[in-house]
Amino acid sequence: MAAFLQWRRFVFFDKEIVKDPSDNGKNFVVPVGISACDSGRGYIVLGDMEGQIWSMARSLKLTSFQAYKLRVTHVYQLKQHSILVSVGQDEPGINPLVKVWNMDKRDSGNPLCTRIFPAIPGNKPTEVSCLSVHENLNFMAIGFTDGSVVLTKGDITRDRHSKTLTLHEGSSPITGLAFRQAGKVTHLFVATLEKVQCYTLSVKEYPRVELDTHGCALHCSALTDPSQDSQFIVAGDECVYLYQPDERGPCFAFEGHKLLAHWHRGYLLLLTRDTKSPNKPEFASRETSPTEKQILTVYDLDNKFIAYSAAFDDIIDVLAEWGSFYVLTRDGKMYVLQEKDTQTKLEMLFKKNLFVMAINLAKSQHLDSDGLSEIFRQYGDHLYIKGDHDGAIQQYIRTIGKLEPSYVIRKFLDAQRIHNLTAYLQALHRQSLANADHTTLLLNCYTKLKDSSKLEEFIKSSESEVHFDVETAIRVLRQAGYHSHAVFLAEKHAHHEWYLKIQLEDLKNYQEALRYIGRLPFEQAESNMKRYGKTLMHHVPDGTTLLLKGLCTDYQPRRDSADRDSLERAPGNKASSEMFIPIFANNPRELRAFLEHMIEVDPLSSQGVYDTLLELRLQDWAHEQDVEKKKVLQEAALSLLKSDNTVFDKALVLCQMHNFKEGVLYLYEKGKLYQQIMHYHMQNEEYGQVVEACKRYGEQEACLWEQALGYFARKEEDCKPYISEVLQHIERHNLMPPLLVVQTLAHNSTATLSVIKDYLINKLQRESQQIEDDERKIGQYQQETTQLRSEIQELRTSAKIFQKTKCSMCNSPLELPSVHFLCGHSFHQHCFESYAESEAECPTCTPENRKVMDMLRAQDQKRDLHDHFARQLRCSNDGFSVVADYFGRGVFNKLTMITDPPGGKTGAGGLEADLQRDLLMHTKRNA
Repeated sequence: MAAFLQWRRFVFFDKEIVKDPSDNGKNFVVPVGISACDSGRGYIVLGDMEGQIWSMARSLKLTSFQAYKLRVTHVYQLKQHSILVSVGQDEPGINPLVKVWNMDKRDSGNPLCTRIFPAIPGNKPTEVSCLSVHENLNFMAIGFTDGSVVLTKGDITRDRHSKTLTLHEGSSPITGLAFRQAGKVTHLFVATLEKVQCYTLSVKEYPRVELDTHGCALHCSALTDPSQDSQFIVAGDECVYLYQPDERGPCFAFEGHKLLAHWHRGYLLLLTRDTKSPNKPEFASRETSPTEKQILTVYDLDNKFIAYSAAFDDIIDVLAEWGSFYVLTRDGKMYVLQEKDTQTKLEMLFKKNLFVMAINLAKSQHLDSDGLSEIFRQYGDHLYIKGDHDGAIQQYIRTIGKLEPSYVIRKFLDAQRIHNLTAYLQALHRQSLANADHTTLLLNCYTKLKDSSKLEEFIKSSESEVHFDVETAIRVLRQAGYHSHAVFLAEKHAHHEWYLKIQLEDLKNYQEALRYIGRLPFEQAESNMKRYGKTLMHHVPDGTTLLLKGLCTDYQPRRDSADRDSLERAPGNKASSEMFIPIFANNPRELRAFLEHMIEVDPLSSQGVYDTLLELRLQDWAHEQDVEKKKVLQEAALSLLKSDNTVFDKALVLCQMHNFKEGVLYLYEKGKLYQQIMHYHMQNEEYGQVVEACKRYGEQEACLWEQALGYFARKEEDCKPYISEVLQHIERHNLMPPLLVVQTLAHNSTATLSVIKDYLINKLQRESQQIEDDERKIGQYQQETTQLRSEIQELRTSAKIFQKTKCSMCNSPLELPSVHFLCGHSFHQHCFESYAESEAECPTCTPENRKVMDMLRAQDQKRDLHDHFARQLRCSNDGFSVVADYFGRGVFNKLTMITDPPGGKTGAGGLEADLQRDLLMHTKRNA
């Protein structure tokens, strides 16, 4: 009773009397004498006391056929088949007949009756109290007033395919039957005035379970909507009970004498007699006196409210069809209870602020998520206005995904509502619908509350799925000073840059940052060392150097012992060592160790590595004071210079900067820069080294001796020994004209005649000897010329007698035929033909003659060239350009290549003298 009184009442149905559309809108009149009712398949089926069965369509058109001769007591319309089962009488007495009708087939205009059989299985007369048919057409149960239940098993539409048996016997009349199908299991609920029982029909022997020791009146039982969990409803005078096949379920305290119970689409319909009316027997008819009122109540058991309640005069039955409830009364009227639409019902609840009930109603009506979200929002607004912020935030949380989060966040930005705002933002993140701003706001809430436990729970809650923007969380935590939490997130989610930034800039944990970089993949380790290498080198130089050595040789990320054992060693990567050299800017000791390691493990390292190491070694050499260590450093630097990887220009500059003499001289010699070697010694006034350089490299560049002489000539110091040595070499190899030597030494005020006395005496003696040799050869040539002229004259005026007896070629005795020449040589003809290049020339004299002819042609050519050069020089206004042009064409080079004739100078020397004389005269003339 208490539970009933707490249920709220609503008017969720509109009551209207049904009008007859065919009779100008007058009230629809129900046929008289209705004794049985049912509905289904779009029809309302009525049976009357005259034996007729009426069928009413939605258009309210009535059709009937004579089913029995006397009366109809029960009708049952199947919902899934066009099969109607009826019970009635064709003759007086207690002899009920069961008829099965196929409503889709016709027989003389009436539905086809497919089966007729007596309801009573034996000869014991008893009346039928209730009827139920299974939708699969394999079971039909008939209850009797004597307490027995007859079960027909098989095809109920045919006699030959079914059998009938007595399932239940008792003394109490049967008041309710209902089939329940759950999968392959079929149950039959049986209700009497005293008990409620359940039979399992899908098992042999049909086991029975007694569910309760009290029953219900006739028409006061029903089965909820067919499903796996459908329940059997029994409406007693004090309570309404719900039963499962094996136990009793919940009960509801609904008082009042129950006349009728129906279930349709989640609603329980109870027809009760007004409590002011006198009591009637339990198994009495539903007919009432004209003054007695009946109350029809529609209950929503799930949502715990009364959807409709109204009084009626005398109800025959309540039928559910076409989405509404139709109430038939004995005065011939028919009322329709039409359910209001869901939105109208919700608005009614909203007006009364019954939001919880509205939510339950919306769920039971399968309202979509958008509709539910709007209800949650209105409920949340209502609670917020009332001041129940905790309850409001719970409703707003249920709108996540539909309602814009900013709508809720703005309401709770007040510092006093930070707990509620935190709860909402947590829910937003759990559903992965938070953006970066929401994450920032939530973390700020945690930090404002100083709730470290909640903060840790938030960032460590999900191991497999992240409900927030990690980078935003790291940034906010760092700004709030929660560095340990930020580091945890950065490491867990592999945000390496953030991890290192916090460790280095905030926590100053350089060793940990270095360890972390060593565990990263190659590309990320390389990029982070480029970024943070200088900082790490400043604070942990040894560890940083060690990591860079590995990174630039064969990098393997550091792993735990378990990982190292389980994973095979992958091919290593190698970074460019040259790009990390700037990191060591203030750490020369570590840089030296790094570079030496690189050239040791990789001799083909880049040139920058070698150049930088050379610079370091030269710096050490320059600052070292110990002689022995200085020698060691010198050898180390020279070893680098001798490497092919050292860049010549850079190495030379470095050696010059550090005044590394051995290196400079080595590089000059390596580059064949002999004059630079000379100049280096001259700049340092190393006179002995100057002469030594001339001796070593004079053959490659003869001008070195001339430069040495000029150098010593410009010195005001006493350099006589060096000048004498240079002059000896110049004299020995005839490198300079004596006049040029005298002119060169004339610039030195300390050089006296004694310095070049021996040189000049030797030169003059050699020239005198050369003159004597030339005069002797002239006399010899004159004598030979006279002799040749006499021979020519003799050849011209007298006969030549050939007296040679041997061949001049093979030195064998001459035999005919033979060939003789005026020069006195004779040859066998076959020897001559074998060796002669021309029939008119002697093979023996030809080489000598050809040499003489070449000399004559050369002299002619020189004479012509001399004349042409002299003519151009005289005519030109710029004599230097003419000489430069001849030098450019290599004329003077060709002249110096002509071989001297035996016993004297060639014409080239004379030509050169003439050219020089002409050039000098031309210059003086122009001047």
